[in-house]
Amino acid sequence: MIQESIRMLIDDLLLASGSQVKVNLEEHFPGDRFAGGKYSMGSNTITLYIEEIKQQCLQLFSSLDHFMDYLAVVFAHEIGHAEDKELMALADKMDESLNERERQEIALQIEENAWEYAVQLLPHLNPDFVYEIIENSLEPYWEQLEQEPALFK
Repeated sequence: MIQESIRMLIDDLLLASGSQVKVNLEEHFPGDRFAGGKYSMGSNTITLYIEEIKQQCLQLFSSLDHFMDYLAVVFAHEIGHAEDKELMALADKMDESLNERERQEIALQIEENAWEYAVQLLPHLNPDFVYEIIENSLEPYWEQLEQEPALFK
């Protein structure tokens, strides 16, 4: 039942975005990171890691009451990467950079671009809910750059 609901949510957001990205669902992220989703440029594929998304939702909101909305936000963010017209150029620029700070700034720009796109796909969700997830996601980037959190709204 939950798998069917997830597939419907994915189909709805793909339709709303017009994206042709492929989507895979996995139970767990295979690495050490705590990633809920990952976009692969080479294959134009988004992989969502359902158990990590559940854990992230629990960590941030202390319950799974809003799991489907949380999943929608994560997926919309990954679609944002897939549809980012600047992503290839930013990734190339990051690869060419010898300066760690510049790489961190580019990484932040990549994430901000994806979040800006995601927000446009989620007008039906409570903005405070969405922005709490965004701020939580961007906080490590701001800390690395020793920046004050930017108002993303």
